Amino acid sequence: MATIGFIGSGNIGSTVARLAVAAGHDVVLSNSRGPDTLADLVAELGPKASAATSTEAAERGDIVVVTIPLRGYQDVPVAPLAGKIVIDTNNYYWQRDGHFAELDDESTTSAELLQAHLPQSRVVKAFNHIQFLQLAADGQSAGSENRRALVISGADDGAKAEVTSLLDSFGYDVVDAGPLSEGWRFEPDHPAHGPRLTVAEMTTALAAAQRRVRVG
Repeated sequence: MATIGFIGSGNIGSTVARLAVAAGHDVVLSNSRGPDTLADLVAELGPKASAATSTEAAERGDIVVVTIPLRGYQDVPVAPLAGKIVIDTNNYYWQRDGHFAELDDESTTSAELLQAHLPQSRVVKAFNHIQFLQLAADGQSAGSENRRALVISGADDGAKAEVTSLLDSFGYDVVDAGPLSEGWRFEPDHPAHGPRLTVAEMTTALAAAQRRVRVG
């Protein structure tokens, strides 16, 4: 089993951590307020969980989940994540994050920004299009009828295969949207973002997404 590090332990991070522990993984949690503030969550999760700084979580994790507001992406430690799979759960909300010109004109995506910040990491976008309460509740065993599908994107096929296996262990089928540049297809205001869809339905929703501008 893997050790999964978390940079950010809010609604999505804590939910993924619960799923990871239930699947047999160790988890290392961090947030911007310090390890002591995670004592209750660690106690809930039990002996497979510990709290640390973000740098320590990055160092100890075999896979690391980055689940912080986009405005803080440049604070993610770079060196400890070299060569590692990094799962990016983010969406861009200018009202929260401030304006990013390259995201406003859709010349890049939020996950591509994180990948540029972590040039030696293998970034996979996931978990950004499902509400955390649904993520906690909707998992089903493999082969279940109408099993819910989640979407991933990324450049590294090996990394995507590992994330697919992880999501399957959490109870979800997976649809690969392609490289990180296609991550916009399952972000807010697109058909794949939010609803409970099967693989076939999700594939159709991704194809139906329309983008205003794509530069380059």
